[in-house]
Amino acid sequence: MRELVAALARALERRPGLPATAHAALAALEADAADLTAVDGPLEEVAGRLGLGGLDSGLLAVALAPELHPSAHLLLGLLSGDDGAARPSVALALELTGSSTLAPAPRRRLGLRAPLRRFGLLDVLGEDVLLSRRLRVADRVVAHLLGDDTVPAALAPLLAPALPVTVEGTSELAGSLAGGAGLCWVSAPPGTAGTALAVAACLELDVLCLVADLTRPGAPDAADTAGVRQTVRGLVLEAALGGAVLVLAGAETAAPAMDLLADAPVPVVAVGSRPWDARWHASLPPVVTAPRLTTEQRRQEWRTVLGGADPGPEVTALRLDAEQIHLVGRAAREEAAARGKQLSPGLVAATARRLGRSTRAGHGGGTATLGDLVLPAHARDEVERLISWARHRDDVLALGDLQGKGGKGGGIAALFSGSPGTGKTLAAHVVADALGMDLFQVDLSAVVDKYIGETEKNLERVFTEAESLNCVLFFDEADAVFGSRSAVSDAKDRYANQEVAYLLQRMEAFDGITVLATNLRGNLDQAFARRLHFMIHFPDPDAGTRRRLWEHHLAPLALDPHDPVDLDVLAEHVELAGGDIRNIVLAATFEAVARDRPVGMAHLGGATVREYGKLGRRPPAVVLAAATSLTPLVQ
Repeated sequence: MRELVAALARALERRPGLPATAHAALAALEADAADLTAVDGPLEEVAGRLGLGGLDSGLLAVALAPELHPSAHLLLGLLSGDDGAARPSVALALELTGSSTLAPAPRRRLGLRAPLRRFGLLDVLGEDVLLSRRLRVADRVVAHLLGDDTVPAALAPLLAPALPVTVEGTSELAGSLAGGAGLCWVSAPPGTAGTALAVAACLELDVLCLVADLTRPGAPDAADTAGVRQTVRGLVLEAALGGAVLVLAGAETAAPAMDLLADAPVPVVAVGSRPWDARWHASLPPVVTAPRLTTEQRRQEWRTVLGGADPGPEVTALRLDAEQIHLVGRAAREEAAARGKQLSPGLVAATARRLGRSTRAGHGGGTATLGDLVLPAHARDEVERLISWARHRDDVLALGDLQGKGGKGGGIAALFSGSPGTGKTLAAHVVADALGMDLFQVDLSAVVDKYIGETEKNLERVFTEAESLNCVLFFDEADAVFGSRSAVSDAKDRYANQEVAYLLQRMEAFDGITVLATNLRGNLDQAFARRLHFMIHFPDPDAGTRRRLWEHHLAPLALDPHDPVDLDVLAEHVELAGGDIRNIVLAATFEAVARDRPVGMAHLGGATVREYGKLGRRPPAVVLAAATSLTPLVQ
């Protein structure tokens, strides 16, 4: 800054007509010159990190001076032709740095693509001719040069903790960064360890990293090109000021600003859920595919978060990445402390489920467990096996391409078939809750479209969103969209067959858990059988299963000792499915509460008669006899 003070003195000598206040301002600057030099070291450091030349550094120093001293503000305004304090004009800045206003090179240093403006260090204010416009240093740069590294409020919500996990691909990425790659792309589908891999690569090279996530609340929408570019420019500047590698998660959102990432003054590791798209930038960055954490890696992360405690199989099975594990662990510890309870695996699992809640994925007020599922042994065993497969999917996938190559995904697909009310939908909820995931139930009315090609587009959006939400994708009444293909007799048949063919391909590439439920298994296209890992039939309950269903649904209720419930009679004679039995118990409970009585056999008999009437069937005589003892509600 001493050189700048000297240049100001020379400029003042060339303008003898300036008021005495200009000379007083110069004297004050000369008196404080030693204090002003405190920013010389940080200024030189920033210039080195951003690759600024001598002219760039000089222009930055001129624009910085009014931010440092009020006398500099006054003197620069007077020298620029103003009546008082003002920011320096471009003409004055070029004069003070010894540059000609007619030479093209100095002017280019203030262009939009030049480092000073491209990386957001300097703004050129005004719309008049270039020489009369004013220079302003970004507030963040001023704060950094003065020793304040508080992150701007607009960027703070996007920053994430740097959590390293060494997985396959870490050394490959570290090698690319060490080799001088400016931009590296990490392809990280939902649930993979993309960000943790990038942080581990930086740790391997012993370099700092700044982690930001464009999927967090507060990030600009991908359609807001100006907002995306402003945010990316701010993040690049933040990393450059700190001398750190920028690790940017959700990087597909940054497609409109990919040029800023590719030409950034610091290395950038962009982590996106999609493969690299050649349309984003002319250059082709090194690409690394992130794997999912294995069960053992997740267990180690959980132990770190939980202070060495074993998380248990239920928590370890949750397909979370490192950042999500730390987020859930911190929230669970805070909740346990607030309740004055021990941190239990159940509390951690419940916290993890809250993390995965979304507006599209369905979830109820409670959690469905295997204990709620009353099925014959063989059907229940298959549901438990499906859950076990899903929990150990990452470990199996880590062993190699066992599911095949050629675009096949690592998903698991199951078909639940059976009559209405046999527990198919409940089983789907049990699978989702056992895995700590939400159930994404497909709204067929919003998917099936009469216009050609629209159904496929709607289904693609469903599959894509289910992958991004990491939830169980559930098609109820699946035969409506997975129906058998038929011989082509007209255009309608041909396009219907195209929809089924698309589903066959998309299901095979899907990387999540898919559950199809149908009452009419025979209506599904036979080609789906090869794509299905499980085909579980939910039979109509026999007498023993019906008794367990009655016991299960009546368990929370206080029963009337004066009108005892005969479970043997109900199980033997009421030949209905579990959903119907649940309806009967609910209706009987309403009747009992209305009479201010506990639930008795008469209430259940009356509710059973009404349920048979809804189904268009004749109720058993023994149930009719029980119902007749029920007095009318209104006398």
